[in-house]
Amino acid sequence: MSAVQQLPEGRYGSSRSADARADRKLRIAAIVLGTLFAALMVWFGWYYVVGNKFSGEVIAFQSHPDKVEVHLEIRKDAGTGGYCTVRSQSADGAEVGRADFRFDQHSERIDKVVTLRTSGERGTTAELVGCHAD
Repeated sequence: MSAVQQLPEGRYGSSRSADARADRKLRIAAIVLGTLFAALMVWFGWYYVVGNKFSGEVIAFQSHPDKVEVHLEIRKDAGTGGYCTVRSQSADGAEVGRADFRFDQHSERIDKVVTLRTSGERGTTAELVGCHAD
């Protein structure tokens, strides 16, 4: 028969009950952090889908020596007004024009051609920097 040996208390690390407590604390921390992360993702998704009340898109643009005509499509709530910032760059990448255009019409969808004046060089791009509701 072999005798069961007891290990000396505290000599080989902590007891199993201390490990179980540490594991439980780690699980609780992971659940709390996971829940916070999920709530943050839901909030960002909700804002992106529902909260964005004013957005736009460049449909086409026509470049001229001293201006760029930009066809914009704006989507917004019917009672919302705001502005969109458009910029143009030359062939070497330098910014040659930037302007804000207001949209206060009461319709939900607006198609409009705006004229962006350029300085010096011919604009070869038209970029919608962003739209902001009032």
